[in-house]
Amino acid sequence: MHIFKNLTTIQLVISKDKRFFNKITGVYFPKYVRDICSQLKICGWVKNSKTGTILGKMQGRRALVDQMAQWLTSVGSPGSEIQHCEFTNWETVTKQQYQGFMIRF
Repeated sequence: MHIFKNLTTIQLVISKDKRFFNKITGVYFPKYVRDICSQLKICGWVKNSKTGTILGKMQGRRALVDQMAQWLTSVGSPGSEIQHCEFTNWETVTKQQYQGFMIRF
């Protein structure tokens, strides 16, 4: 885990990529990710990859991104079983690069 300094600024936005491997009994995992990220005011995207993993990018306040990361690693959507989750490319950005949260195809 990276250590971020000066996390008190309100404008601080954390950006990170995510990739996770899971067993999905339905096609709703990206929808749940989108809905929860939208509720948390996290911007970015999620998509099913051709290799059976799920990819995405989240941007938002650190505490909210961390909350979503916890959901992705330990809860997941109903009927899913998360086998492994990777978060990469942590970076601090001054402005969100996405508007809203979308499902990509």
